[in-house]
Amino acid sequence: MSTHDDGHTIAGWTGCAVGTVGALIAGVGITGWRPGIWLGLGVLGLAVLVTWILHLAGWGKAPGPRPASQRPMRLRDGTAREGHPGCVGCRLAGRRGPARAPARRESEEQVARSAA
Repeated sequence: MSTHDDGHTIAGWTGCAVGTVGALIAGVGITGWRPGIWLGLGVLGLAVLVTWILHLAGWGKAPGPRPASQRPMRLRDGTAREGHPGCVGCRLAGRRGPARAPARRESEEQVARSAA
């Protein structure tokens, strides 16, 4: 597996496979079988939903690299139930991720130190 950990998950590969099938069906529709266009677009929509559901079930990953111990593809993500910080898919499902304090600017840090 890649040392960069870029989307090598069950959710990612399943979505890629279903999306490829949808694109192939739509391509056949463009070349002559008209219902194939709509069927292919439906399968592409299904690919998005399948990927999202698998991601929410813990078979996806948070944005950004993971530690090496959490990179095996067959390892479920235990933090998916709370949501991943900065993850659009989790936000669409109503999961906001762990609460974290907003970042401060350097000028705010200086004011906080001088007030103390």
